[in-house]
Amino acid sequence: MDKSLIIFLAIPVFFLMIAVELVYGIVKKKNTYRINDAFTSITIGLISRFPVILNLGFQGAIFIYFADKFHINLMPNNEIITWLVAFVLYDFFYYWMHRLHHEIRVLWATHVVHHHGEDFNLATALRQTSTGFIWKWIFFLPMIIIGIPGEVFVSVAGINLIYQFWVHTRHIGHLGWMEKVFVTPMNHGVHHAKNKEYIDANYGGVFIIWDRFFGTYIAEVSSIKPIYGTVSELKSWNPIWANMQVFYQMLKDTLETKKTSDKFKIWYSKTNWKPDDLANRASPVKVSARPDKYNPILTSPIQYFALFQLFMLMAASVIIILTLNQQTRTDTLLFAVITIMCSTFTGMLLQNGWFTCKSFLISSILLFSLMTLSPVMNLELLVSQLFILYVGLSIFFISLILLKKDNLRTQVLHE
Repeated sequence: MDKSLIIFLAIPVFFLMIAVELVYGIVKKKNTYRINDAFTSITIGLISRFPVILNLGFQGAIFIYFADKFHINLMPNNEIITWLVAFVLYDFFYYWMHRLHHEIRVLWATHVVHHHGEDFNLATALRQTSTGFIWKWIFFLPMIIIGIPGEVFVSVAGINLIYQFWVHTRHIGHLGWMEKVFVTPMNHGVHHAKNKEYIDANYGGVFIIWDRFFGTYIAEVSSIKPIYGTVSELKSWNPIWANMQVFYQMLKDTLETKKTSDKFKIWYSKTNWKPDDLANRASPVKVSARPDKYNPILTSPIQYFALFQLFMLMAASVIIILTLNQQTRTDTLLFAVITIMCSTFTGMLLQNGWFTCKSFLISSILLFSLMTLSPVMNLELLVSQLFILYVGLSIFFISLILLKKDNLRTQVLHE
């Protein structure tokens, strides 16, 4: 669905636009970024590319099967009408896919990761699911059945996703007539809001006309400022937990509820439904007018360290994409594991909880040992060398932070 080369080529441009938005916000004194939220959004986005790169899922095989089974006559891929029909149809089916992902719990479990961010900026656009490949393809089967060529489908899917990047910003206001036809930053900001006045609205990818036609359009009201995030807050910077939170809750509810039919209903029910025997345990969730964002206090050294982590992970991801033809599937899988581990270590460090600098140091040393001593790692690859340098520098910098802390503690004791 989103295997288009266009998306991979756009990733460096996305990073550049994020940097431009950050600088613009700082200059205009309207900064919409926090290092913890931005780090999590971007690393979740980087991780979400690996299921695509590794060809997880079976969308391609299913599409080929349907094309052969029904002897479908493909529309010509060199005619503009094919591309226009495909582009509009894709957005139509995207609307229904997106809407149902907000209305059915098991679908919401894969999509929720995109909505956890409590800041609304271009980095939020990268906060994509790593589990959606399991069933998203189902919604687009009609396009294959009517004869949309595979290369056209992949291309319009990529264009659709790229379009959605720029609408994740607060620095662009009302765009006049465009608000009536297209998804824009203002009406998409409403989609990300958790205010009771805005929730569950504006599902379109490129065109907002579907929402207007099917009754799910809500315009932003100047007196009601959007509050971003999810009603059931994530309260974590851990990318693994972000992707698994709702799945975990569904599994927990399935085990705890007594009624057999409810054990199944939990998975396909409305997102806010709970079995009667569990509903009484749940405390009501309230969205305040001025909510406090999840924002554990961080020292300056940790913030700078997180910036270093983010820069290195972004650089590694770009190189992985550019050197895919030099990698075996095992190489790429190993790089995925390392990326997930490094992102998780840093995310947990940013939570300022039990996972301390010492925990980070120990974890990084173990990872460094595995990378340098394991025969699986192809040390001739540029990405391998970069990861070794990256983890080695992480060990060095976190050691400096720990040393500084110990020196300060010793100084206080002497005084």
